[in-house]
Formats: sequence, structure tokens, C-alpha cells
Amino acid sequence: MNKKKLIYLLTGIILTGCSAGKSQKAADINTYLQTITPNELREHLYIVASDEMQGRDTGTEGQKKAGKYLISQYEANKIKFPPAAESWYQKVPSEFMARGFSPKLNDSENIWAFIKGNEKPEEVVIVSAHYDHVGMKNGEVYNGADDDGSGTVALLEIAEAFKLAEKDGFKPKRSILFLHVTGEEHGLHGSRYYSEHPLYPFENTVADINIDMIGRRDTLHPATNNYIYVIGSDRLSSELHEINERMNSKYTQMELDYKYNDRNDPERIYYRSDHYNFAKKGVPAIFFFNGIHADYHMATDTPDKIEYDALAKRAQLAFALAWELANREEKIIVDKDGK
Repeated sequence: MNKKKLIYLLTGIILTGCSAGKSQKAADINTYLQTITPNELREHLYIVASDEMQGRDTGTEGQKKAGKYLISQYEANKIKFPPAAESWYQKVPSEFMARGFSPKLNDSENIWAFIKGNEKPEEVVIVSAHYDHVGMKNGEVYNGADDDGSGTVALLEIAEAFKLAEKDGFKPKRSILFLHVTGEEHGLHGSRYYSEHPLYPFENTVADINIDMIGRRDTLHPATNNYIYVIGSDRLSSELHEINERMNSKYTQMELDYKYNDRNDPERIYYRSDHYNFAKKGVPAIFFFNGIHADYHMATDTPDKIEYDALAKRAQLAFALAWELANREEKIIVDKDGK
């Protein structure tokens, strides 16, 4: 019996008699957080970032194959696509992604999964990651294990943890949309498309938790992987920033590094991943990131170099934050201008 199944079995024994109407506060977040394990993340990532996926370039056969794998995992866990959608896919047409200085891209798709809230289902927390990468160059596969295979598989594990809680009678108060976006590497296209064609109104969107590269360490942290860069959390909502710090203090105890959140940072990381398209629409957004390393956008960004203990802990923080945002009494405030 694997570790997750054993934990879940023990949880079922402990929580026998729990009903769907039981208070969310009675649930132990840590029980479900601990089901996000290095071993299962590794198992998913060795598939998502395998040579078989041909580097997952936008609109290619390899990316579509990776997308089918993601859907198969949601289906295996009995997680469905949103009831407001017609399928697992939000189609992103080639014409939308056209840029004068870029090669023509094929039609592609965002992929979404959904857990419906039981008290305020019309309010939605989004957890996002891009599942595309840069494809192949000169016959060599650029696997994109960290960028952003790590965030992609984190979404699978976070969604499964929420589903295990739901099975025990702890449905979230608000709904959660797990959004795998396409075309990030070519210009944040998938998230831009969603921001212009949202499935749920942005006035009812609580926040976007964006996960892009969380499986490695950078040169600024050579002695430890027990850190995560946090970007954007204080741009629109002081509460989002405070809640994330509180969840980390309570559950994961990592160093929260705000280097790239500096408004004067020359790398301008805040503007370079999918959360930015939500922030532009006034949705509070937070971006988890491990920093740049020597294998960034190289063929050497492979699954064997991922530090799975760090990947698990960072995914656990994202889960804890999503749990709190989905289950707190009031929707977080928007009290800042985004600058």
C-alpha cells in the first residue's frame, strides 16, 4: 500500500461519521496537505516531461498528448470539468496567438478542472500553471521539467487533495478552478485568452494562485531548497499577502523570498507569468517561483534534476493558501491599486 493510500485510509477511520454538512473548521488541513507527496509528483512529472511529449510546444501533438494525460488523471480521481463548460478544453485559436515576430502557432487549448463549492459556489478561486514548453530544437527534446512541468503536476496533486477532503465531507465553501494554460512561452497567450473570455465573472473570482517553476533551487540559494519566491501577493490585496504568510508559518515554514516582488527589480518577473493577466483585470494574484537556474530553457531541464521534496512542500503551501481562500468567511478584499 502506498503512503497516500495509507494516510487516506487512516483519515477515513478518524473521520468516520463526517457528513457533507459538517463545518469546514472541523477539517484538519494538514491531513490533506500531507497527501501531496514527492513520490506522486515524481511519477506524474516523469510522464509530463518525458521525451514522448516532445517538449510540449504550443499546439503540437506532444502538448496535446500531455493534455490528455492531465485529463486522464482528473477523470481517475473523479474530478470533472466545470459545469459551465462544454468539455475539458477552452480552445485558444491560432489567430489569437499570432504575433508579427513569432512563428505561426497551431490552435491550442487551455484545460480546466473544477471542484464546486457548497456555500458560495459562484465565487471561484483559480489555481493556474502553464503546461506548454518550448518543444524541440535540432531534433533535441526540451523537456521543461521545471518550466513548467513542476507547476503542472502540482495542480494535479492539489486537486486530488481537495477531492479527498470532499470525499470525507469537507467540500470547500467556494469553488476551485484548476486551470492549465497554454502558450505561456510564446507570450502568456492562454491566460490572456482566459482573461478576455473568463468562464466565471472576475467580480466573483477571489484570486489566482499561479505556479510556474517550483521544482529546483537557484544560484542565490545554494545551501537550501527550503524557500520560495513570492511575487505579487501585496499588489492588489493586503489580505492575500497576510494569509499566505500565515499559511506558510503554520504549515510549511519556508523562507518566503520577496526579491522579485521589488517594484524596481530589473528582471520584472511580476510581468512574465500567467498571474499577470489576472492582475491586470483586478483579480488578486500570487506567483510562486523557484528562480532561474542553469537549465532554464535548456534541453537539460529534465525530471531527474527536480528536487521533489522542495516541489512537494511548495505545492503544499499553494494548497494551504487555496484552502484558506476557499473556506474563509469573507472573500478577500481588494484594497490596493496593483502597482
